[in-house]
Amino acid sequence: MDDSALVHELKVLLIEELDLRARTPADIDEHAPLFGEGLGLDSLDALQLAMAIEERYGVRVPEGEESRAVFASVTALADFVRTIRAG
Repeated sequence: MDDSALVHELKVLLIEELDLRARTPADIDEHAPLFGEGLGLDSLDALQLAMAIEERYGVRVPEGEESRAVFASVTALADFVRTIRAG
């Protein structure tokens, strides 16, 4: 799967799993923060998203401080998934 396809797939996953139905993949800036001023997600959203990513991509999302870098943006999520799956 190429980079743009994975980024798009992750945007769709965000919309579906976090019930962001008012948004489209094009509305989500892949470089914007997912938490705070960006998409405005909270810790419950992070947990739900981590479980969805683990289930869909078969990767283990780190917990605590390590997860901050993973959930920095959609691009960071894509980099994480790609790196872990590459082994």
